[in-house]
Amino acid sequence: MGKRVIARVIGRLNIGGPAQQAIALTSALNGGDYRSVLFAGQEDPREGSLWQAAEAAGVSPVRVPGLARAIRPAADLIALAGLTRHLRSLQPHLVHTHTAKAGTVGRVAALLAGVPVRVHTFHGHVLTGYFGPAATALFRRIEAALARRSTLLIAVSPRQRRELIALGVAEPGRIAVIPLGRDLAPFLNAAPLAGRLRAELGLSPETPLVGVVARLVPIKGVDLFLRAAALLHQRVPEVRFVIAGDGPEREALEGQAAALGLGGALRFLGWRHDLPALYAGLDLVVLSSRNEGTPVCLLEAMAAGVPVVAAAVGGVEDLVQDRVTGRLTPPSDVGALASTMTEVLADRRAAQAYAAAARAAVFPKHDIKTLIAGIRACYTRLLEGGAAGRASCASW
Repeated sequence: MGKRVIARVIGRLNIGGPAQQAIALTSALNGGDYRSVLFAGQEDPREGSLWQAAEAAGVSPVRVPGLARAIRPAADLIALAGLTRHLRSLQPHLVHTHTAKAGTVGRVAALLAGVPVRVHTFHGHVLTGYFGPAATALFRRIEAALARRSTLLIAVSPRQRRELIALGVAEPGRIAVIPLGRDLAPFLNAAPLAGRLRAELGLSPETPLVGVVARLVPIKGVDLFLRAAALLHQRVPEVRFVIAGDGPEREALEGQAAALGLGGALRFLGWRHDLPALYAGLDLVVLSSRNEGTPVCLLEAMAAGVPVVAAAVGGVEDLVQDRVTGRLTPPSDVGALASTMTEVLADRRAAQAYAAAARAAVFPKHDIKTLIAGIRACYTRLLEGGAAGRASCASW
């Protein structure tokens, strides 16, 4: 086989793990035996954009008009028609889709264009926690129908794979597990940057500092974190909090923080491009999401040697082992979250032990080089092995 042409489709290049992964894979698998083209839709306002980061990585994304996060039938049909035309012209050997909307539009377009190999990665999913019962049931049926026409589905953790099987999305032999990857080197070497954030905030090294790094959308549960932070602040008045990220919920969350009496103890930092320095200045990173795949913020924090407290949702339990690599709390349990944060801040020796174990757990397993090698090997098996290739990928 000559040069393999890969079309990668993602809903939008907003700040977050799926876009980072799509950019990294497109860049790495472009040259030599591969030619890769990245197709992407439009970011929502205040989501932040990685479009320039893609171009800096040598990737020239192709904008797909109409492709966006929101469900808009007219725009979705425009996106489907445009992407189908692109794929018919490109004639890729394989289409790999990322995120829910791109997974639907991209796989249907691939079918219409006659692309022989169709792969979809579930970074998370919208099959629980996003919509009402009727819409959720409909989306599950759509995903199951798409799965039957997909060559391979990829879950980012074993727990997510089991969840997709339990939800009836696909049978076990069609779902492989390839862990999420991130360029962890900047975080592994973040310690010398520890003073920058505290200097910016005017805080001493002794002040306890707790942080959240997230898109400010309902599924991330930042409202739950604020309620827990208020309880923690009552117990430990000197503690301070930062929230790095932005999104449509920011004004509501700022109002909630003020109503909870956190105005003087909490700062909303917006999007940050100095993440290694941010993590290096924190004593604790918290994740309070209602649903997750593999949270990139936890990968980054764990690589940076920062203790983590996280809600036990989605693939989090495959990443954080309670009282070994961090602490887990029941989903949406504000009281447990506050108590666990209090415990970790009070026991610095245990927190340091968690952080050291966490670093070993995420590197090299979740490094970007490991991800690229896994995806490359899987593509080779799929393109050269047919059904047997899918079986060998799924057996991982």
